[in-house]
Amino acid sequence: MNTHRFTFEQAEMSPQWLKEAPGEHTPETEEYGIRSFLYAARRPFHPQRLMHILEQRDFPGVVRSKGFIWLAARHQFASAWSQAGPIINISYAGVWWATVSQEEWPDDEYFREELQALMEPVYGDRRQEIVFIGIQIKCEKITHSLNEALLTDEEMALGWEQWRAFLNPFVAWDLAVETDLGHDHVARLVN
Repeated sequence: MNTHRFTFEQAEMSPQWLKEAPGEHTPETEEYGIRSFLYAARRPFHPQRLMHILEQRDFPGVVRSKGFIWLAARHQFASAWSQAGPIINISYAGVWWATVSQEEWPDDEYFREELQALMEPVYGDRRQEIVFIGIQIKCEKITHSLNEALLTDEEMALGWEQWRAFLNPFVAWDLAVETDLGHDHVARLVN
């Protein structure tokens, strides 16, 4: 910091800089095949079908993934998706903003505008939004697998009151939330 040892004139003469300027340098993302993609959907996952996909652990090349998901059997609650290497954790992330009165939203105008942009007429801000990062990942395969876990048109037509009856293998934090044990206890049950 403030050593005055860096100058653009000197940097422009380095071999790496000279390769970069005409586009000869290959970015590490291309050299090693690192990429990321966002999986997004506006339908809930069927809990059993999602669990089946997670048990298969068939996410070729994925090193890390993280995001929020909407499980049909947990209509009012957002779930956090966190995966590093072979470990995938689905846990309680709070409630969807659609379940919170707008009077209780933060006062920040930018935040409110961003939140309003996420809202859809029927289900509000509920959604699937997962970022996958990996080496030569198969985006189409992962997208197809996750799409298979989404509710079908017939299941969507049942409505969220009926979705609660779906068999739900993600029970650990459900029990904590339903018995109002609090977020800290939920985290211990899931982890």
